[in-house]
Amino acid sequence: MNTKHILPALLLNAVTLSACAQNIAPKTFKFAERQTKLLLTETEKTKKEVNKPNLLSPRTLGTKGELLIVSPKDWCSGFFAGNLWFLYEYTGDKFWKEQSEPYTAVMELEKTNGGTHDLGFMVYNSVGNAYRLTHEQKYKDDIIQAAKTLVTRFNPTIGCIKSWDHQKQWKFPVIIDNMMNLELLFEATKLTGDSSFYRVAVTHANTTLKNHFRADNSSYHVINYDPETGQVLDKKTAQGFADSSAWARGQAWGLYGYTVCYRETHNRVYLDQAEKIAKYIFSNPQMPADLVPYWDFDAAKLGNQPRDASAAAIAASALYELSIYSKNAKTYKTTADKILNSLANHYQPQPDSARGFLLLHSTGHKPANSEIDVPIIYADYYYLEALLRQKRLADKKPVINAAGILKN
Repeated sequence: MNTKHILPALLLNAVTLSACAQNIAPKTFKFAERQTKLLLTETEKTKKEVNKPNLLSPRTLGTKGELLIVSPKDWCSGFFAGNLWFLYEYTGDKFWKEQSEPYTAVMELEKTNGGTHDLGFMVYNSVGNAYRLTHEQKYKDDIIQAAKTLVTRFNPTIGCIKSWDHQKQWKFPVIIDNMMNLELLFEATKLTGDSSFYRVAVTHANTTLKNHFRADNSSYHVINYDPETGQVLDKKTAQGFADSSAWARGQAWGLYGYTVCYRETHNRVYLDQAEKIAKYIFSNPQMPADLVPYWDFDAAKLGNQPRDASAAAIAASALYELSIYSKNAKTYKTTADKILNSLANHYQPQPDSARGFLLLHSTGHKPANSEIDVPIIYADYYYLEALLRQKRLADKKPVINAAGILKN
């Protein structure tokens, strides 16, 4: 693929933008510590108020600004524990480790939850970060069991892991989000030497590559398969503007997922796909100048649409990793720097507000009129991950800290 002219507009003022962004980690993590202490307090307070001890993790704010918390079975339940581990990673302060552990312990129990495809989000983002930073055997065992559970949802005739069980209008739905759960399987192969996890991950990635993407390298949200024949029955959306539209967070999931696939396989096909997705996203005429997209690229043409800060944060984190594999390294890194600069300067709430969330203006499920223009916990997760990756690259260290605590 000729990538010589990829993202040309983003090179304007690149040096200035990069310089502005390079030093935001110390200030932003201080803000994150202050906010997260508030969110911890608000979460415990809300648990008592609603008198539902099974609820665990903050997810978003309601229409009246109230904190909404969810049970461990919710797909967003593992992100808060991950955020706490990220704070421990950056600061080395045992306070954050102590705060992380009870939220992680509850998520360990989800390792046998075969009713969801989201075990990567739920277990790997919580327990996986715990293992990465502590190397405790119990966390290793949990990751392996979660991977064993996840592969029970794999259909070899189709070549994919099933997504939702509750969407009865589709026989075997597979969503682009599912690319994010493959990292759990790759990790399980490394921890066990059992390549069956690897084969499932690669097969899923290949099938998704074949069926989810359009000629312009945008992605459908949902592909509905016939579980008996493996044939594609429908190409649909659930959270996007239309079946044919490019839902912004879905495009970011694909970018991140294929970047991980290249890391774990060194298959050039995955690198090429990640670069094609990046080109689609960041050369899209509907992308705002601050690189924080509207919730759907096609809906943006209508005007007066909400942004999705979560899509921006996911993409930024992916771009930092993609930059270490690609000939377009400078462009990708500069783009990620600009995204973080935009988020830090225009999408963070005032300190001690928003119940302790880190980013405003995300959009969860607009067609369902759910979580529109609010903070959402996964936006905060990928924001912190992107900040950590930015700092590691600036310190000339591997983009992923796999060997213990990153001292500030």
